[in-house]
Amino acid sequence: MPTPRRIILFLAAFGALAALSVPVALGQSLYDRKNAVDTRISGLRSEIARAKAREGVLTNEISAASSRIDALEGDIGALTDRLAVLERELAASRARLARLQARYREQTEHLERLTREHEIAQERLADRLVELYQAGETSELEILLQAQSFEDLLDQLDYFRAIGERDQEIVEEIKRIQIEVREARQETARIKADVAEETAVLAEKTAAERAARAQLLARQAALAAARDDKQGLLSGIREERHHDQENLEEMLATSAAIAAQIASAPPSPPGDNTPSSAGLVWPVSGPITSGFGWRWGRMHEGIDISAGCGTPIRAAASGTVIYAGWMGGYGNLTIIDHGGGIATAYGHQSSIAVGGGSVSQGQVIGAVGTTGFSTGCHLHFEVRVNGSPVDPLGYL
Repeated sequence: MPTPRRIILFLAAFGALAALSVPVALGQSLYDRKNAVDTRISGLRSEIARAKAREGVLTNEISAASSRIDALEGDIGALTDRLAVLERELAASRARLARLQARYREQTEHLERLTREHEIAQERLADRLVELYQAGETSELEILLQAQSFEDLLDQLDYFRAIGERDQEIVEEIKRIQIEVREARQETARIKADVAEETAVLAEKTAAERAARAQLLARQAALAAARDDKQGLLSGIREERHHDQENLEEMLATSAAIAAQIASAPPSPPGDNTPSSAGLVWPVSGPITSGFGWRWGRMHEGIDISAGCGTPIRAAASGTVIYAGWMGGYGNLTIIDHGGGIATAYGHQSSIAVGGGSVSQGQVIGAVGTTGFSTGCHLHFEVRVNGSPVDPLGYL
């Protein structure tokens, strides 16, 4: 009967192996298991070293990206300041151009108004001259006859001449103003053209600065996104490394536990590898629903025997229970070492009836279930020789 200390060592070793997904061949020797654990330890150490190296590279890349982002921030700030100045100048130039355009329109309307007034004054002057010409001496005789005195006569003659002279002055004054307005309008047009050209140049410079700033912002955003991706990757690598570090510590403990188990375990009793004429007994009665071999792209390392949940499972041969408990996809699992390198395994049990020690052929060791990776009540039964799976039908 195994001592409590040996049972604890067995459970610690196999429990750690199952939890850490270490490949354990059923019936594998303790020495092979320790080699597998030590190989995994070496692999974990290599993975941790690679992760640390990758962390260093990513940290440097993140630092470089941050430096480039900071440098771009300065360039963007300078461009923003220049752009603000240009936009103010452009706004002022556009406002000035708008005022010049308004003045030009006003001058154009004034000139058109003066042109109409000049035409009216000219027509009035022409009418006045025609009227005076047609009146001739008759009008002067009428003025003479109507005059009360010589002085009155002179006054009336001067009045008619003054009216004509005044009409002429009006025409000339309108013409003078018309010329001044036309010249002012031409000057406004010249200034307006200069300001329009200046506004166009400012608009082009402003657009160029905006485009340059947009490019820098896009580069900065791309660098920030790349940095965020690297930071996310770095966090993931660090988390994975911490997980590997924890696994490494557990593996080291597992290796020590197996070493202690090897030191305390007695040698397995000798046995015969050749099956007897009867072979192993069937652990349960029922049809085989899945045979030994490749299935769904992977190796099915045993046979599935259909039986109702709760059906008793019997030991295929006498031997020593080296594992009885939960193991990953097997669910509740019992492993019996029959000596001579032969071992059998019974998976997906609903309950386990043995906890260790020796069992006899046909002894109930558990009940059929569907624990672990299982789609229905059945027994997953394996036979292993020196750790390698073989077809159980050759031994039943």
